[in-house]
Amino acid sequence: MDRTGRISEEIKREVSAIIQKELKDPRLPEMISVLSAEVTKDLRYAKVYVSVLGSEEDKKNAVLGLKSAAGFIRREIGRRLQLRYTPELLFELDNSIERGVYITKLIDETVEDK
Repeated sequence: MDRTGRISEEIKREVSAIIQKELKDPRLPEMISVLSAEVTKDLRYAKVYVSVLGSEEDKKNAVLGLKSAAGFIRREIGRRLQLRYTPELLFELDNSIERGVYITKLIDETVEDK
């Protein structure tokens, strides 16, 4: 695995730990998962993909909560990981888990109909 891949994995793990243990934002639901992180080659930015279980309103609020906490999370990552430059965090909603659940449900319904 290349350097940016390793850093992406470290950031994913640390962001997940920070969200679970340190953030006290009421907008963040219990069921929020960090699915992946992608760091740019110059290490300036990291896109963090999160999955939120809940309504559209919950998802919107969760992303707003994460964006408002991005500075704190970035500072914590800078403290925990010994990087020369800590990337700026960009949070994106990832609906792939929900899409998978929906497709599985459709397949199950099709099988039941036969």
